Amino acid sequence: MKLGILALIEAKPGQEAAVAELLKGAVALAREEGQTLAWYAFQAGPRTFGIFDAFADEAGREAHLNGRIAQALLGKADQLLASPPDIRKVDVLAVK
Repeated sequence: MKLGILALIEAKPGQEAAVAELLKGAVALAREEGQTLAWYAFQAGPRTFGIFDAFADEAGREAHLNGRIAQALLGKADQLLASPPDIRKVDVLAVK
């Protein structure tokens, strides 16, 4: 795992449960992505959520960014999110 994506997501007030359910359901899509080596969805505050993914190479990372999870999230952004997701490409420095 050399590359990653950190996506930070802020739910609209009252949409927290819907965002949590969307992320929980996305794990099935992540399991279908052979190039996604690790995929975590998390909640970091009352309305703050996130996703962290890891990949061996840029091709895997780009495939994920253009994949079904991103489409599902962005397709519901106007309805569920207070602002567009903050998506950051990151380099993985160390792994246990």
